[in-house]
Amino acid sequence: MERQQELRLAVVIDADNIPFANVTPMLEEIAKYGLPTFKRIYGDWTKPNLSGWKNVLLENAITPVQQYGYTKGKNATDSAMIIDAMDILYSGKVDGFCIVSSDSDFTRLATRLREAGMLVIGLGEKKTPTPFIASCNKFIYIEILGAEEPEEGTSKKETKKTDQTSKLDKKVINFIKTSINDLADDTGWAFLGEIGSLLVKKQPNFDPRNYGFKKLAPLIQSINQFETDERQTDNKNIKHVYVRIK
Repeated sequence: MERQQELRLAVVIDADNIPFANVTPMLEEIAKYGLPTFKRIYGDWTKPNLSGWKNVLLENAITPVQQYGYTKGKNATDSAMIIDAMDILYSGKVDGFCIVSSDSDFTRLATRLREAGMLVIGLGEKKTPTPFIASCNKFIYIEILGAEEPEEGTSKKETKKTDQTSKLDKKVINFIKTSINDLADDTGWAFLGEIGSLLVKKQPNFDPRNYGFKKLAPLIQSINQFETDERQTDNKNIKHVYVRIK
């Protein structure tokens, strides 16, 4: 993701809803969007099910925040995260938040942070409820982090590419078509960078990696209903890709 300046991000993690094995790739993903200036994780660390987090927190300099469960059946961790997030917001020290959870309880928090002008990136599992996804500027499924882009070569790899392309059902293709039409000039061409931005604005969880591609360009090129055109810019080392519907 391109940015004119390094954004300061607060990363708040719900330990009860995220596997500790995913933390390192998540932080690498977050680094694409800005600099994590706060990295906090919330949970009741007296519980044995959270013991696996210890080494991960040390390796990634994440500050654990202890939150006891005051009442059985009530999640005090969520409340602690929300209170801390609002304190960080009012400190004026960040430009955005990364909320790492698959819990819909953070929907209102994400909405409130966006109302305050914050960039809100959500990270969670594919089971994450739609309201929380929709409340973020962008939502990333942790299952796709570290996935490799399909390549042609051996028959095994070609089979893998076919399987990934098959994920692009008619609904996804029509969604891309509509977005191209929204941006197309009189000749039908639209700039790929603007298409990518619009797709995420419409659906925060849209990501080429959901369909087996690292970038949007190869995803578009895998669909025979679209054609692409590379155009030279004033900078000879940079080319812009344009797309139109055949």
